[in-house]
Amino acid sequence: MYITRAMEKTVLQIQSSFPVLLVTGPRQVGKTTMLKKLSDKKRQYVTLDDPLLREIAVTDPGLFLQRFEPPVIIDEIQYAPELLPHIKMYVDRTRNNGQFWLTGSQMFHLMENASESLAGRVGIVNLLSLSNSEISGQKSCVFTTKPSNIMARLKTVKPQKLNEIFERIFKGGMPALYADNENNFSNTGTDIFFSSYVQTYLQRDVKDLTQVGDELAFVRFLSCAAARTGQMVNYADMAKDTGISPPTAKQWLSILVTSGIVTLIEPYFNNALKRIIKSPKMYFLDTGLCAYLTKWTTPQALEAGAMSGAFFETWVVSEIIKSYYNAGKRPPIYYYRDKDNREIDLIIHENNTLYPVEIKKSSNPGKNAVKHFDVLEKTGLEIGEGSLVCLSADFLPIDKQNWYVPAWLI
Repeated sequence: MYITRAMEKTVLQIQSSFPVLLVTGPRQVGKTTMLKKLSDKKRQYVTLDDPLLREIAVTDPGLFLQRFEPPVIIDEIQYAPELLPHIKMYVDRTRNNGQFWLTGSQMFHLMENASESLAGRVGIVNLLSLSNSEISGQKSCVFTTKPSNIMARLKTVKPQKLNEIFERIFKGGMPALYADNENNFSNTGTDIFFSSYVQTYLQRDVKDLTQVGDELAFVRFLSCAAARTGQMVNYADMAKDTGISPPTAKQWLSILVTSGIVTLIEPYFNNALKRIIKSPKMYFLDTGLCAYLTKWTTPQALEAGAMSGAFFETWVVSEIIKSYYNAGKRPPIYYYRDKDNREIDLIIHENNTLYPVEIKKSSNPGKNAVKHFDVLEKTGLEIGEGSLVCLSADFLPIDKQNWYVPAWLI
């Protein structure tokens, strides 16, 4: 069963504007499946997972492009960066849009290489695992704190109860888990899927990106990172818990970022804010993988456990990030924390305006939950409407500027 992706419209717009389309993202999030669904019968498909084809692409890129003449989908382009200059020469000769559709699983290195080799010729989008809206078959849109937009969304989105939200959080958004009726995929099956996923990730991306001598230590580090989702990064603590050095912890965390497993959200910086803490916050981008790595076995145990608040926050943040990526936009999000322990979970910075967002796993968090929003007044920028994303049953005002937003509305 194919689940319609919110990014499809963005992909078609980009391919009609650029000769090359590059879809990046973690493994098994559906990049190739989406492109095959959108392509016509004339477009060839080739994967560089095939070692023979990869060898030709690396050693004789010109011959490779003669054999697989556009329009073409080239899967896992990171295995043959030598192709990129030859693709540039080809599109400069022909000057037709939509000729090359590329996918890759190592996001930032690949985006950097493509941006350098194909400057002005490539449109890049980042696909993550399925969003809550995509799984539910509902319309997706970029997250906003503006009340008028949220009110309009109320008419199209079906409410979800606490147990339904935590079932989504526990399972995550990997498309393979929803290939059949989602209710038929047992917790044991989810466990088997993620066990295989981690092994594939170790054998491919990790070995490609660095020489990890001790795979067991890297798996411990992966689980250590999962246990810290929603927290500020502390390399010394992560190194101590894993039995590695802080520089190695920093290198390994960069691998998790590059391969799309986690994202780092930087603190919001402004010259008027003197006492901010400058460490980034780390979030897993798929809560199902995070739950597997932290050894939760059921949605009910996760919801009642000590990490339920961190998982709820991680899920909300990942949904907001997906809403931007699916529209082809870079998420303009930051967080705030100062040395007086005043914290704002997310700050959306758009059009010289700051929109604060707090996230609480509670049905009635109370007005105190947004008390730190006023620290942003020192920035000199305009402060927009604020959201308190929580388990409220309805979209309700907190005061003139801020609103309770049910999590199922994001």
